[in-house]
Parts: sequence; structure tokens; C-alpha cells
Amino acid sequence: MKQALAGLKVVDLSQVLAGPYCTMVLADMGAEVIKIEKYPNGDDTRSMGPFINEESHMYMMVNRNKKGVCINLKTPEGLELFQELIESVDVLVENYRPGVTKKLGIDYDTLKAINPGLIYCSISGYGQTGPYSQKGGYDIMAQGLSGLMHMTGEPDGRPVKVGFAVNDIAAAQTALQSILMAYIYKLRTGEGQYVDVSLVESGLAWTVWEAAAYFGEGQLPERTGTAHRVSAPYQGFKTKDDYILIGAGNQKLWEIFANKVVNRPDWLDNPLFATNYLRAQNVKTLETEIESELLKYGAAHWLQLLDEYGVPSSPIYSYNQTLHDPHILDRGMVLSYEHPIAGPMRTLGFPAKFSKTPGQLTSAAPTLGQHNEEILQALHVTDQRIQQLKSANAIHS
Repeated sequence: MKQALAGLKVVDLSQVLAGPYCTMVLADMGAEVIKIEKYPNGDDTRSMGPFINEESHMYMMVNRNKKGVCINLKTPEGLELFQELIESVDVLVENYRPGVTKKLGIDYDTLKAINPGLIYCSISGYGQTGPYSQKGGYDIMAQGLSGLMHMTGEPDGRPVKVGFAVNDIAAAQTALQSILMAYIYKLRTGEGQYVDVSLVESGLAWTVWEAAAYFGEGQLPERTGTAHRVSAPYQGFKTKDDYILIGAGNQKLWEIFANKVVNRPDWLDNPLFATNYLRAQNVKTLETEIESELLKYGAAHWLQLLDEYGVPSSPIYSYNQTLHDPHILDRGMVLSYEHPIAGPMRTLGFPAKFSKTPGQLTSAAPTLGQHNEEILQALHVTDQRIQQLKSANAIHS
């Protein structure tokens, strides 16, 4: 089957989440991704549970479809081997703290002398420049600095982090699109370039509604629970037995909701609810009114009515319910595969559906150093030299 990125060759020097997620998507789309893990224990997620036959499920989730080697870049032999590998690749992704690659002799300026067409993408907490560049940065710090935590949670509660590593994934997606744009440029010109991606800026760039309110009217995006900042009703509401989401965010949907779903045409005469802007300004009063009706019946009753009249709505699932939902399963978002050590496994599917070049799950995440010999033999490294590299602690499996 055709794959969109077949022929693209990538070296993945990253670990944990942002970088590996980026390179996983490249691999899913057909790129040859060679994951180079640090000597001797590999990616930090290999030590994170849950474990299945001593293999980390965390590691396996974002390293599928890759080939794995373990090279000791702190040895002359390992560094020489790495430089030989770099001669023939298109892309390198790394997430060392700024300055470390220079010390190791694998920074962009050094490697572009070996491979002028190299696209070199660095992912870090705060970026390669600026007063915070040397600080260590994790997802939660990026959520704090980018303002996301301050605007997440209930109005009278503490700041709350988003329920998953949103800045890590934002950085992964920013790196992914940036690499592909740089690759298009390379296809036209033959020139590589350096790409600097930070967790903070990647998350900040997603706050478009909040930036509009701040730059437009000086409004600070405070915590609003599930409510939207400028649209109402557009949030979670309590029913007799559970919470549901309702999105009647324009005038037509609001009128259908009031007239047909809850049979409260009097709401349409209330001056506090006359327009979407006014409903958002008076959202607490609106919420009280709506929940006074929704509390009469259970979630299933209301969700059926909302669907019947075409008002956008949803249950609020637990993760277990999500992964067993018939729509999620029908869309192929849960995949099964066989891992050579862990055995039968499940993982998430591909969110984009391509008509001609779909993503494919072709191989499980590599065991540590699994493809050492395969990759080295492709570089025409002799068996004798491979043994010498092992003796010099330059490679490990």
C-alpha cells in the first residue's frame, strides 16, 4: 500500500513524549524513522509503567513503526558512527536541553557540514533563545507559563492542568507541521534548515479565542469551568443522573433548544438571553435556568431529544467509555497488534483518514537496540567493526 512519506529518512534522538509523538506520526505515514536511544538504558519512558513482560506500555505507545538502535554518543566510536548515519538522512529530531547537542558534537552547525540538506528540529521547554532557554521545561511548566492553567478549572477553584500533556502534544504537532513545511522547501531547493520548537509557544499559539478577547477588549481569560468565553449555552450541564454537554451556540440552535427540547419558549422573551453575547454575559443565570429543567430527567432522555432536534450535544465519557464507544471503534481508533515480548497489545489508531495513503501499523515499538545490526549493515559496517563497537561500549542491545 502507498504511504505519503515513503522515502523520507528520519533520525529520532528524542525521548519521552513530544519528540517521539512527532516522529511516530512520520513513521505512521511511511517515513523510515531510526530511533537512537541513549546508552545504556534507552528512552526514559522504558522505566515508566505499566509494564507488560517488563516492556513499558508508555514506551510502546509512541514508538511504533520505528527502528531502534542504542549508540553511546559520548564515545569517539559512537560519535563517528552517528555522523556516518547522518550523511544519508533528511530529518533529525532532538529534545535535549539547549546546549547539550553542542557539547556532544551533534549540533546543527556541526551536522549541516556533513549533510547540508539536513532538516534539524529541536524541541525544548522554552526554545533555544531567550532568558529562559537554559531552564528545564516539562509539560506542566509550559501549561503554567503559557497561561493555560490559569484559565482552566472552575471559577472559584484552583488553577488546573489540562487532563493530558497538551503542551507536549502541541509541540509535537508544531514540530510535525514545521518539518513537513521544511521538507517541501527542501524538495524545491535542496536546502535543509534549522527548526526551533518550544512547548510554551506551541501551547500559547493555540489560545486564539483568548488572545482575541485580550487584544481586542483587554479581557483576561479567567477560569470558566466548561463554559465557553463568548458563546452560550455551550458547556456541561447536570441532569438527573449525569452531566452532558450542550452546544446551542447560535440563535437558531438556541431557539430550537428553548422551544422544542426543553419546552421553555418564555426564555426567548427574557432580555438577559436575547442574543448570544447577552447569554454569555449572563451565563450563570442561564445555567441555573437550564439545569432546573434538565434535572427532571436523566442524561439519556436529553441526549435523545437533542439529537432528534439537531442540537449539538454529547455525553461526558470516562476514558473507558470512550475506548468502547461504537463510533470510536468504527473509525478505527483502537488498533490491535502483536509485540514480540509483550504479546497481544492495543494502541490508538490514526486520526486522519487518507483515501490513497493511509497510516499503517507495520511494526511494534523496537526493543532496546533491536535494529543495531540492520542499520549498521545498511551503512556497510562490517561484522568485525560491529564487534569492535560493542567492545568499545559504543552500541548496546
